[in-house]
This record gives sequence, structure tokens and C-alpha cells, in this order.
Amino acid sequence: MDLVGFRASLDGPAPPPGLPAALAALWWDARGDWERAHEAAMSDEGAEAAWVHAYLHRKEGDRSNAAYWYRRAGRTMPDGTLAAEWEAIVTALLSR
Repeated sequence: MDLVGFRASLDGPAPPPGLPAALAALWWDARGDWERAHEAAMSDEGAEAAWVHAYLHRKEGDRSNAAYWYRRAGRTMPDGTLAAEWEAIVTALLSR
């Protein structure tokens, strides 16, 4: 799947089967369901989910919590838009 396919899947009722937790979290986020996105991110303890978790807290406006999760993910908090970060994370995770 690529970014175009991922965006197209947003028309469905649920994330595509077999999607890793970090991508499922971004799927729910794009659908406007922050709570489900957060649950999905919390269900995985890996660095990818930590990156998504950081993004979600940044989106929420909780910068101190976001900073913690960026550190756990081994990343720095970006200065760009949330939309740009969402796309960058999705693109990076789909390429793995």
C-alpha cells in the first residue's frame, strides 16, 4: 500500500485488515477519532507507535507529553504542520 491507497482506505468503515497499530492509529486520526487513534498507538510499545503517540499528543496540544513520546521514539518534535507530519509518518511507515 502507498499513501494514495492509504488515503483511499479512509472511505471504509475500519482500517484495512492487518494494518500495524501505528498505521491504524493514523487511520483513526484521519477519520477524526482521536480516542481510537490514541488507543491504537498505546497498544504497541515500539518506536513507530511512540512516534504516532507523540504526534497525537502534539495534535492534542499537550506539548510536554508529546515531547516525552518523541524522546521515546528517538525523534525531535517537528516545527511543521500537523498535516505534514501525519503524511510524513504514514509515508515512512508504509515504506517499511
